[in-house]
Amino acid sequence: MGEMSVKIAIPEPTSLDHAYNSRALPQYIQALRSAGAIPLPIPLTEKPANVAKLLATAKGVLLPGSRYDIDPQVYGEKRIPECAEADPARAAVDELLLQDAFNLRKPVLAICYGIQSLNAWRNGSLIQDLPAAGQTAVNHAPGRHIDEAHAVKIVPGSRLERLVPPNGLPVLVNSSHHQALKAPGDNLRVTATSPGDGVIEAVELSAPEHFVVGVQWHPERTYTSSAFSRALFGAFVHEAESWQAIPARESAVRA
Repeated sequence: MGEMSVKIAIPEPTSLDHAYNSRALPQYIQALRSAGAIPLPIPLTEKPANVAKLLATAKGVLLPGSRYDIDPQVYGEKRIPECAEADPARAAVDELLLQDAFNLRKPVLAICYGIQSLNAWRNGSLIQDLPAAGQTAVNHAPGRHIDEAHAVKIVPGSRLERLVPPNGLPVLVNSSHHQALKAPGDNLRVTATSPGDGVIEAVELSAPEHFVVGVQWHPERTYTSSAFSRALFGAFVHEAESWQAIPARESAVRA
């Protein structure tokens, strides 16, 4: 397999704010390209059948951030005033991408809103607003231009720990979110927290053969300056390069 041959599906961040898309999406695109992948943007206006056709050519899924929030009804709660409006079109496309990735065990990297989308899809819940929940010991939204907002404590033996470069401790990350994971979703284990307040900063699927990693920070923004960010994208793209679909005949035999 030659370089730049693996396609990674990435939905547009939002269907409601094109200015946000034009500012945010290029950073994900550049990080994927720098890691050796071909980004495959998924327009949120596509019909499900067309999304399926696009996904058939992709070997991995990257769920990016967004300036909108998950609809709290998804995880069985009423919306509080501090919870931003939902983006139904983004939610619908995320569901299609996650279903495809989990059915076929394609690698998944979920970032900020993406980790929240992943967690809700796996029947987990969210903190609708950190300050409203009384978690103010750490500022999780200091601004997109702050590269080292706070430390994260990474669980030993996790995929993330293996990506921390030598002499890379403490791990400092950026932060641009007002929501966070409350209860981890099905088969997701917490692999990083903010030591200052215990906020969940990363989860991984408890399945060694399936790469699913979600982080609450934005590694695409620090790709050029952070070896840890480059290692995360590199590991994700490597898993996508190695991914192979189960042959139809083998699937039929197993069934």
